[in-house]
Amino acid sequence: MGNIIPYKMVVMNVYSKKMNNKILISPSSFGLIDDKPLKLLKENGFKYVINEFGRKLTESEVIYLGSDCVGIIAGVENLNAEVLKKLPDLKCISRVGAGIDNIDIEYAKNNNIKIENTPFGPTKAVSELAIGMSLSLLRNIHELNNKLKNSIWEKYIGNLLSEQKIGIVGVGRIGKYTSQLFKKFGCEVLGYDINPDREWGDNNSVSFVDLNELLVQSDVICIHLPYVDQSYFIDNNEFNLMKKNVKLINLSRGGVVNEKSLYEFLSKNTEASAAIDVFEEEPYRGKLIHLENILITPHIGSYAKESKLKMEIESVNNLLKCFKK
Repeated sequence: MGNIIPYKMVVMNVYSKKMNNKILISPSSFGLIDDKPLKLLKENGFKYVINEFGRKLTESEVIYLGSDCVGIIAGVENLNAEVLKKLPDLKCISRVGAGIDNIDIEYAKNNNIKIENTPFGPTKAVSELAIGMSLSLLRNIHELNNKLKNSIWEKYIGNLLSEQKIGIVGVGRIGKYTSQLFKKFGCEVLGYDINPDREWGDNNSVSFVDLNELLVQSDVICIHLPYVDQSYFIDNNEFNLMKKNVKLINLSRGGVVNEKSLYEFLSKNTEASAAIDVFEEEPYRGKLIHLENILITPHIGSYAKESKLKMEIESVNNLLKCFKK
């Protein structure tokens, strides 16, 4: 765990003698779009500590900042059992987002720590970003932009989105909505999920197939999986099945795709390209930034104003409900 960094604590004037009312807000961008979520906390008698680092908190920072907090408005920081053990007053974790794979759910349950999330908030934002990334990869927008900014006037011929076969890996809320958007462009869509909703697939003309078939057939592959363990879901074996000009998009979690294997694949197959929004270590400083055939973004999947504000307000309301029960 890293060194502890000094922090600023924002304390509201309202204080309740009946309870410890201190909350850790871990997402560094929380409240920046609009202060409505922070006002909602204030109106309900809570004071809070904010993350000013502009990045995901380390385990030691979570422990230091949250040691006497009764609640956490959480991002993607690691809330494993070792961290939670050192937060003795914690009663509620309210996740800003859908995934809760960064939380030790069993430990929380056994220690009466309630967990809430905002499952619908990021759906449209992530799905629309997947479409935007697909268009950029297929028409080489990111590469041509970089070349022209370096005074290189060069044209690449691209591909129509409507003519591509799309593979959706992980067909949950976000995967389903993403599939529907691709269908509106006229794409054929294949889906892979450990628990496929075949009735939904039939109703939306999405064909569920096994993973290997999806990897072999798809021109564009979008990953919308939770991170469930320490093994890579997409590694050398999976890359060997993909088309040499495949377009790979990861908007799920860092650690789902082996970044070293991805680098090797893109280096050898220059007609292939990728768009990656999530990384094993963030901020990302690895070798992928040196490749031309990759578009990388700093974990902005949910960063649409409308969606983000909705999630932040919902996360505060979820936390308030925890303390009213």
